[in-house]
Amino acid sequence: MDFAFDAKTEELRGKLLEFMDSHIYPAEAVFERQLAERDSEWSQPPIVEELKAEARKRGLWNFFLPGDHGAGLTNLQYAPLAEITGRSLRLAPTAVNCAAPDTGNMEVLTMFGTDQQKKQWLQPLLDGEIRSAFAMTEPDVASSDARNIATSIRRDGDEYVINGRKWYISGAMNPNCKIFIVMGKTDPDAPAHKQQSMILVPRDTPGMTVKRGMHVFGYTDGDHGGHAEVLFEDVRVPAENLIAGEGDGFAIAQARLGPGRIHHCMRAIGMAERALELMCRRALSRETFGKPIAEQGVVQDWIAEARVKIEQQRLLVLKTAWLMDTVGNQGAHTEIQAIKISTPITVEWILDKAVQLFGAGGVSQDFPVAEMWAQVRTLRLADGPDEVHKRSLAHRELKKYRGEASK
Repeated sequence: MDFAFDAKTEELRGKLLEFMDSHIYPAEAVFERQLAERDSEWSQPPIVEELKAEARKRGLWNFFLPGDHGAGLTNLQYAPLAEITGRSLRLAPTAVNCAAPDTGNMEVLTMFGTDQQKKQWLQPLLDGEIRSAFAMTEPDVASSDARNIATSIRRDGDEYVINGRKWYISGAMNPNCKIFIVMGKTDPDAPAHKQQSMILVPRDTPGMTVKRGMHVFGYTDGDHGGHAEVLFEDVRVPAENLIAGEGDGFAIAQARLGPGRIHHCMRAIGMAERALELMCRRALSRETFGKPIAEQGVVQDWIAEARVKIEQQRLLVLKTAWLMDTVGNQGAHTEIQAIKISTPITVEWILDKAVQLFGAGGVSQDFPVAEMWAQVRTLRLADGPDEVHKRSLAHRELKKYRGEASK
């Protein structure tokens, strides 16, 4: 068993680490200043486009997408790169064109899009010229069960007519968001997993209204493209905007969410590493009761536990990436669910201890730990809540032994 990264991964890691040191970390303060100066809470600070141009010039681009469209990396090769970008979640993933929801949308278009759909929407996304949104979650149903999605997608001649209400639609508040992938029902009478379809809706389509931006634990999340409530009222799009075929929406969602889940976990490992680094520096620079905080037993316990937890999660994420490469996403189903359950809650624990160690500063805007905590806590809901993954994972484990119960 070889735990070393291959030569290509090491080369890219070196380049990416240098880019983080020379451009990303110095840009964080600039980014914060531009956030405060912008006219709209949803507009993108100019530094983002500057970082994207620099990253692309250096060949640090589209790591997440295998094959001809992307960098040609495997999941195992991408994992350590995604971890590095997770250390500066507000800037680095976007800078290298590996930010959600664009990543998942590009994967959908790569796997299921027609030649025309790829030319019109995939290529501009690959080039970082536009952003996109993914419209699945709804406020009026329990969207953790995707079969509940109630938005109607009805065929009318050469068009589809869309009616429904969505919220927490990732990427929708970004001014450069030009295309929505919308999930809805084309046939409510079909079998439960064949009722849904996905369709492309350009932002300027009449009848589609972005009602408001949604806050996440009080944050606008505008630097990631924001989340929105979106209303669809008799929205008409050409029939050729349908992705794959009618009834394929649930299968497309599963194909999209598998890689998305591991990408989130990869980046979360980077968040945990940076949090631990911040904890150690803070603990060594502050004194309480006559000695550095680092000498307090409880703080040493937090730091030791954090290191152990990070190593455990990294190994499980890397194993999952390796399985996805060798036996496919379906073969890695158990491990994908396992990391989606364990990584966010583990990193949340580490961020919670970082907040505690920083004291009042930990809940302020002067340090990144509060927002990092909010980001990782959100992951316990994004791409399926913990409870849904645990339910599915338990069913898979129990299935191995159900035959014995009848003997």
